[in-house]
Amino acid sequence: MNKIVKYILIGVLVLGALWAAVFFIKSNSKSAITYETSQPFISSIEKKTVATGKVVPEDEIEIKPQISGIIEKIYLEEGAKVKAGDLIAVIKVVPNEQSLNQASGRVRNAELALNNAKIEFDRNKKLFDKGVISSQDFNNIQLTYNQAEQELNNAKADYQIIRRGSAGGSTSANTNIRATVDGTILEIPVEEGFQVIQSNNFNDGTTIATIADLSRMIFEGKVDEGEVGKLKLGTPLKISLGAIEGVELDAKLRFIAPKGIEETGAVQFKIEADVDVTDDIFIRAGYSANASMVLEKKEDILVIPEALLQFDKETDKPYVEVAVGSVDEQKFERRDVETGISDGVNVEIISGLSEEDKVKHWNKTEPIKKGDEETEEE
Repeated sequence: MNKIVKYILIGVLVLGALWAAVFFIKSNSKSAITYETSQPFISSIEKKTVATGKVVPEDEIEIKPQISGIIEKIYLEEGAKVKAGDLIAVIKVVPNEQSLNQASGRVRNAELALNNAKIEFDRNKKLFDKGVISSQDFNNIQLTYNQAEQELNNAKADYQIIRRGSAGGSTSANTNIRATVDGTILEIPVEEGFQVIQSNNFNDGTTIATIADLSRMIFEGKVDEGEVGKLKLGTPLKISLGAIEGVELDAKLRFIAPKGIEETGAVQFKIEADVDVTDDIFIRAGYSANASMVLEKKEDILVIPEALLQFDKETDKPYVEVAVGSVDEQKFERRDVETGISDGVNVEIISGLSEEDKVKHWNKTEPIKKGDEETEEE
């Protein structure tokens, strides 16, 4: 009896061990991994870069006064379209007291000198008429009289310029601020009552208005030093404006700076491009913009998705894994490839692959095990 019980217990333990082993093997065994494949194909690749910047007028003209004073009246507003000669503002002259006093003194001195010269002229004219003095002596006296008369006129003119801003009493010459070119007024940085300074050799003067032709716009931006060497004058650009969605403007590269500027550790080069402005779009000066330009383009070349590339850890050279035999066999071999240009999605294959090859994907499909599925449901 004891032997029977003993054999039964041994049998139960053996069966339990076998069942546990089978369950353990089943629960830990993985299903076969299936890799997807793709074939190289013929396509075109454009390598592009984007430069950030802004759209500004080609020329901005600053209108400055020819005389110092106070803004008496402003006739136009920012955004107004003007023609050359249109009146923008009027300046009221506020003369310097010391300069005015000196000019007044020069007028008085010139009057005294003229009176004295006139007395001499009248006296010597009588003597000349009687033949007492020679013609040469009389001519010298007459010249002195004429010079004194001219000196008085000059002194009076200087006095009027200091006092009124113009020699003849008319202030239209200097105090009327007029547009010098056709265009649009971008900015009037002064207001009525502001004091302004004239433009001269020692001072830029106060800007009363800025005028520009908004039909002639350029793009100003910067590109990285790694890309500037691939740019050429005349390269076409596509300009996208931040303020106007869905609009692209054509442009042509006209300037590449010969000197770079270091910004946040990177060297940037300034570029400029002529923008084709259409009549149906109003572009304001200073709009932020992005310029897309093609650095390199190849057509009808063999390409694969760049995500299929792998890189050797030692040499860092690219390679792919190509299916050997049928895809169902899931057998792959390493194939070194030579790559060309890339647009970030597809990459050119110069050598190493043909259109018939099936290239292994990195992403693999792996069915979920039954035990895992039950765990997820719980």
